[in-house]
Amino acid sequence: MRRLMLILTMALSALWSQPTLAQSRSQLGPLCTTDTTPADQQIDACNKIIALKVFSGGQLATIYFWRAVGWNKKGNYSQVIADTTEALRLKPDQALYNLRGSAYFDKGEYDIAIADFNDALRSGPPSGTIFHNRGNAFRGKGDYAKAIADYDSANRLSPNAYTLLNRGLSKQALGDLDGALADINEAIRLDPSLPSGLIDRTVVWRAKGDLDRAIADGTEAIRLAKAKAPTNIMTPPGSVLITAYLHRALAYEAKGDYPRAREDFKATLEGVASDAGSKANQATAKVRLSLLTDAGAPAAPPPRTAPSSPQQTTTSTPAAPTTTKPAANAGRRIALVIGNGAYQYVRALPNPSNDARSIAKSLRDIGFVVTVGIDLDRAAMQTMTREFLREAARAQVAVVYYAGHGVQIDGRNYLVPVDIQFQSGTDVTAVMMDMDTIMAGLDDQVRTNILILDACRNNPMAPKVASAGASRGIEGEAGSGLAAPTSLGAGSSTLGAGTLIAFATAPGQVALDGEGANSPFSAALSRHIGTPGLEVQQMLTRVRAEVVAATKSKQVPWSNSSLLGEVYLAEK
Repeated sequence: MRRLMLILTMALSALWSQPTLAQSRSQLGPLCTTDTTPADQQIDACNKIIALKVFSGGQLATIYFWRAVGWNKKGNYSQVIADTTEALRLKPDQALYNLRGSAYFDKGEYDIAIADFNDALRSGPPSGTIFHNRGNAFRGKGDYAKAIADYDSANRLSPNAYTLLNRGLSKQALGDLDGALADINEAIRLDPSLPSGLIDRTVVWRAKGDLDRAIADGTEAIRLAKAKAPTNIMTPPGSVLITAYLHRALAYEAKGDYPRAREDFKATLEGVASDAGSKANQATAKVRLSLLTDAGAPAAPPPRTAPSSPQQTTTSTPAAPTTTKPAANAGRRIALVIGNGAYQYVRALPNPSNDARSIAKSLRDIGFVVTVGIDLDRAAMQTMTREFLREAARAQVAVVYYAGHGVQIDGRNYLVPVDIQFQSGTDVTAVMMDMDTIMAGLDDQVRTNILILDACRNNPMAPKVASAGASRGIEGEAGSGLAAPTSLGAGSSTLGAGTLIAFATAPGQVALDGEGANSPFSAALSRHIGTPGLEVQQMLTRVRAEVVAATKSKQVPWSNSSLLGEVYLAEK
C-alpha cells in the first residue's frame, strides 16, 4: 500500500499546558501523540484525554487525529474514518484529509480517497506525500497515467524510495518492464533495507520470466520483513510479509517447485490481513494452496495439453502473441470454455453447448489452447476448473467463458452445474462453482485474465419475475441480479489486477438464450472476438451494440475492467 504520513501542522506543545492535565500530561500526552506508541496504549491514552472534556476546537481535533493514528496501526479503517471525520468537523486540516483519504484507500474506496486527497492539496501547501498517496489511489483504479503523473510530482517535491517503487509498479502495469526495473533499482539503492522494493522486483522478474531472480529477491524481502518492522506507520500491519510470501510462492509454482510453493502459500495465510490488498493476497494463496495439495495436484509441471475425457476436449494450436501496449506481451495463452444446458432438475437451455463450441473455435483460431466442457455435472466442472487454474500459473493470458444458468446469493456469483437441485434447507452454494474462487485463483499481476459470463445472475430465493423470452436465469426464480465489484481492486476476495469481467447482460437483468442456434451475446462475441487488431474493450463495445440492436434493448451487455494496458486477443 505504501502510503505516507503527514503529521498535523497544529502546534502540540500548547496542548499540555492546561492545568487540568498537570498530573497526567507526563504519561497521557506522549502516549497519545507519539507515533511509536503501541496502538492499544495510544488509543487508551487518547480516550482518557477526550474523557476529560477540557479541550475543544483544534486541540480536540489533534487528539482525534492521534487516536485515528492508533486505529490505523490496528488496521481498523472504519474507526480511522470516524475519528478523522470528527476532527475535520472541529478544524479542517491538510493532514486530516490525508489520513482519512488513506483509510478510504485501504478499504478499497478509491474515488472517495481521491476526493479527500484533492481536499488535502487544496487546504495546504503542495505536498509530495499527498501527491504520492493520490497516485496510489489512481493506481488502485487502474488509471496508471494519472498515477505516474502524481508520482512525478511527489518525486519533484520530496524524492523517496516509496514513490519510486509505486511509479515503477505503474510502469510495470503498462508493460514498461525496463522502466519499472529502473525505478525499483533506484529505490533499492536509496533504501536497501526496504523489503517492498525487493517484492516489486520479484514481480518484474516473474513478468520477464526470470524465476530464479524472482525467488532470490523474494527470499531477501522475507528476510528483511522479518528482521525489521515497517517504519512507515501508514503501512497496514502484516501486509509486507504477506505480500512477500505470496510472490515468492507464485515464482516457485511457476518454476514447478511445488513443495516450496506450498510452504510459502501456507506462510501467506498465517499473517494477519487488515487491508484489502492483504486479504486479496490471502484469498489467492488459499486457492493456489488447495490446487497444489488436493488429489489432483501435479508432482511436476503439467503438460501443455490436458488429457481429454468424455466431457472434456482440449485443443492446442501454435500460439499467436497477445499484444499489450505500449510493450509487446507474448506468451502462452489458455482458455476454459464451458457450456451447460442439459439441466436435469431446472429448465434446460438449448444453446449453451452451441455457444461454447462457437467461442472455443474462435479462440483456437487466434492461437489459444482451449479446454472445452459441455454439460458438466458438479464433479466434472470442479475438476476441469481446478486443472485450468493450475495451468494458469504458467500462462500469460487466461480466458474463462461460461454459458448456462447462473445465480447470485449473498452478493456472490455462482455458475450452475447440470445436476443442481434447489431444495429448501440445503446449502446450494456448496454444489455450485463460486466465481470469487475462480477470480482469486487467477489473481496475479503478471497475467491478463478475461472472464466472460453468458449467464443470468439470479437469486434463486427471490420471488418469480416475468422476463421476455427464454432466459438463462433459473425458471421460477428471479432477477435481483448482481453487478461485478465497483472496482476489481476493491474486493476483499480478490484484487483482480489485470482482470476484465464481461457479463452478457446488465446488473439486475436476464441474459436471453436466443431463438436461433446461439444466444444473442455469444453470437455477437464469436463474430468479433477474432477481429485482428481490435482491442478487447473495443471488441466488447461492438458486441454490446450488436446485442442491444438484436434484442431491441431488452439485453445490454456489461463489463468491468482493471486490465493493465490495452489487450489485443488477435494480431493486427
